Amino acid sequence: MARIVGYIASSLDGFIADPQESLTWLTQRSDMQLGEFDYNLFIKRIRTVVMGRGTYDWLVRENIPWPYGEQRVIVVTSRPLPSPIGRLETRTDIDALVAELRALDDGDVWMLGGGQLQMAFMERGALDEIEIYMISQLLGGGFPLFPATGFEKRLKLLSSHTLGTGCVRLHYSFE
Repeated sequence: MARIVGYIASSLDGFIADPQESLTWLTQRSDMQLGEFDYNLFIKRIRTVVMGRGTYDWLVRENIPWPYGEQRVIVVTSRPLPSPIGRLETRTDIDALVAELRALDDGDVWMLGGGQLQMAFMERGALDEIEIYMISQLLGGGFPLFPATGFEKRLKLLSSHTLGTGCVRLHYSFE
């Protein structure tokens, strides 16, 4: 059975992107030493990437080369994707998708992008673990790590690591 995991960065005040949807506050830092937790190592163990329509549209707007050629990619959306930018599949039913992902046995599943889809999986008990990289930055606004839905859940902290002077990695289990 596949593990469904999150891997996401947040500002100290709880935002994953600034009000203009920019990640420059994250990508232009030189004070993080991710080492064994580096994204390039993480993505090697991922077989399936699941993202919402907002994340997909952001990737299109950023006009970057499709970064997921090695993985199966599923976009959760109710609207058709005109001229998809990469090899991908779409799904509309989250409950059916959770069952489909749980039946996989070829590697981990990554919930990529914003907190809305991750929250939908959390509410269904379908997120197994999450790595949150808390960045020493205040954005003052933007796109929140997770939407306020009223969902409550106690998590188990598996580990925490200081990664240079700019980041703390928090690894949680949804036991």
